[in-house]
Amino acid sequence: MIRPGDPSSLLNADRRQRELRDLRRSRATELLVVGGGITGVGVALDAAARGLDVTLVERADLAHGTSRWSSKLIHGGLRYLASGHLDVALESAKERHLLMTQIAPHLVRALPTLIPNYGGREPYIQFAGLLAGDTLRALAGTKRDTLPRARVVNTATALKMAPALRSDGLRGGIVGWDGQVEDDARLVVAVARTAAAYGARVLTHVDAVDVGNGRAVLRDEDGEFEVAAREIITCTGVWTEQLNPDITLSPSRGSHLVVRSERLGNPTASLTVGIPEEFGRFVFAIPQPDGLSYVGLTDLPTDSLRPDPPQPTTAEMDWLRERISVALAVKLTPEDIIGTYSGLRPLVRDSHAVTADISRKHLIARQSNGVIAVTGGKLTTYRKMAEDAIDLITTAPCPTANIALVGAPGDSRSRDRLMRRFGAEAAVLQEAIDREPTLGQRLANTPAVAAEVRWARQAEGALSPQEAAETRLRVMMIDQQREAALAAVASVW
Repeated sequence: MIRPGDPSSLLNADRRQRELRDLRRSRATELLVVGGGITGVGVALDAAARGLDVTLVERADLAHGTSRWSSKLIHGGLRYLASGHLDVALESAKERHLLMTQIAPHLVRALPTLIPNYGGREPYIQFAGLLAGDTLRALAGTKRDTLPRARVVNTATALKMAPALRSDGLRGGIVGWDGQVEDDARLVVAVARTAAAYGARVLTHVDAVDVGNGRAVLRDEDGEFEVAAREIITCTGVWTEQLNPDITLSPSRGSHLVVRSERLGNPTASLTVGIPEEFGRFVFAIPQPDGLSYVGLTDLPTDSLRPDPPQPTTAEMDWLRERISVALAVKLTPEDIIGTYSGLRPLVRDSHAVTADISRKHLIARQSNGVIAVTGGKLTTYRKMAEDAIDLITTAPCPTANIALVGAPGDSRSRDRLMRRFGAEAAVLQEAIDREPTLGQRLANTPAVAAEVRWARQAEGALSPQEAAETRLRVMMIDQQREAALAAVASVW
């Protein structure tokens, strides 16, 4: 287990400059990983843990793309079981188990999911599905004290869990359990720092201009340079086609609304509402620890990667409001929406399926130019994707199922923000606050404190106040508070 604040895990501007200078001098690395999302950092960790010389390059910041725009769920695979993808479902359940019990117990916690019952056959079908999900839980080895069994609840219990529910016609509900990550971007940063502790070079703001045949042209702030690499693995999500023209993707956009949890009665469970015209699909309102809830999720094909980050359309926002409001006593209005976000999924094209039906099973393919492309998949299964990719280039056994990330074990259920977001390293931040009490002051109207900014700069690879605010502290989710939050972060930087 990596000690809290271990110098080998710290990512900062000085380390980046030193390792970038060394790379420019040597012009060589055993493995070049392109992409700093969850897949790329997972591949870098796996390779470094097996003893390979690894360099990861990312043209922007860690978690810049899809990885920070998820629903913040660590799925056990129930949806894939319903669509007949038993292998994907079981893989998800196993990876969820590892994240909750071994890899990131400080960042991933159990989340109850409430499906209200307003009559009809669907609640019974859904309950049968949750029982099937409980079978996946058991097969994955997850104990019931980590993820309780699905159960039927009465009306009073349903309203206690989700006070904003429409009580007219409510007959109780069914409750299942899944995993919830404190922050998807924090998971990416934790994996990246763990990879760094195992010796990987993690270089942000270095663009891979061209790759293939054992070489790569890279570009940083000082211009282009070429490096030789025995193996190159691209993990660039929806941008995969730019470096791997033989692969065709069907990107889809998943959008979310941000509302204050108090508007929903401060629910203690994710409220999950079926979409009548699409059996097996749901919208949900997922409460977050710091007083916000995320309402999602759309699944729409898109043929454009712009803007970056993507933005939901007015039609998407209206659709989400209308679908979740079916189960609410007071419908959401446009004024209730205090923020939005969207992410693009890199789905491998299937000409016979709509995007909502395309399998999330990952694709790992060696291209004609020798480059290995890794794409598809999902947040939950990043470790398995990495394992499968590195198995192609070494016979050394994969150790990552037993590697705890920086900050583990911690306590993901803590009410304390520092403990939830930093795990065992919360003590390092608290020591800094004890020495310098002003670091304990909250930043503007956000839940973050000044010590988090310092740590983002010293340890988490943030190279600017913008990166600290957006990806490390996540304090820019509310539209009207973005400027004030960024200014507060900059004042500490």
